Amino acid sequence: MTGELPLLGFGLPISGSWATPGTMRRIARRAEDLGYASLWTFQRLLNPVDADQGESHREVQDSVVALAYVAGHTTRIGIGTATLCAPFTPPVVTAKAMATLDVLSGGRLSVGLGIGWMPQEYAAAGVPFARRGARMDEYLRCLRALWTRDPVEFAGEFYTVPRSHVSPRPVQRPHPPLLLGGTAEAALRRAGRLAQGWIGSSHHDLSRIGACAATVRAGAREAGRDPEAVRIVVRGVVDLLDGPAGPGRRPLQGTRAQVLDDLSALRAQGATEVFLDLNLSPRVGSPAVDPAAAVAYADQVLNAFAP
Repeated sequence: MTGELPLLGFGLPISGSWATPGTMRRIARRAEDLGYASLWTFQRLLNPVDADQGESHREVQDSVVALAYVAGHTTRIGIGTATLCAPFTPPVVTAKAMATLDVLSGGRLSVGLGIGWMPQEYAAAGVPFARRGARMDEYLRCLRALWTRDPVEFAGEFYTVPRSHVSPRPVQRPHPPLLLGGTAEAALRRAGRLAQGWIGSSHHDLSRIGACAATVRAGAREAGRDPEAVRIVVRGVVDLLDGPAGPGRRPLQGTRAQVLDDLSALRAQGATEVFLDLNLSPRVGSPAVDPAAAVAYADQVLNAFAP
């Protein structure tokens, strides 16, 4: 029996054949009309030939540009990045882009940041792969300073901001919600200690969301913050079927009733939000998929789980 559900969001079309301007507008408006809480994108800069990430990573639109585009075609639905690799861009550039996006969207933005894991992308971005954790901690301190201090001045090991005025300011105060990705214990505790929440990855074992949520909230508690105020956002690659999935089915696979039970179970584990991401589904997020079939399936999923 389905119990309480988390907030439901939806992955904006940014990967594969369905990631066109028209489909982005259509999906964004439909999700807003149906009452979904949010739209989410992800970042992939490279698909290295020696480390193929699969069909869903072959053609990926820019995460922030796509959100800015649909922000102008919606009015209420939240928008978020899940996630951007923070070290690829200096904090001052991220602060400017995210503040602008918060202004353009009327204060609807959640900023999801990660530390990244692919050495090839670090090499292409010109950023050292070593000491990523220390760099990320300082990055977050600098980012918050850029959003909240006027004038701002920052001098750290990795980043420096001369005493300056930085504008525009974000609409949301003191700044847009910061959500951090990561699966290691240090990353989970960092999310609770330094951010407003945590975002699970596409490869995350959904049966372990409860343990991750507990670690994030422990980090918040140790930092003197309210652990119950922390957002736990889960990416769910839904596979909606006409008939029941049998033994060995994965979470979020099966009939509407089965998927709703899985969503309820995620809420019971501590998830506050789940966004249904079809970009990572082999039925949708590939350049080889027929775009009309992808959109038809997306419409089916949107309607089936409309809040």
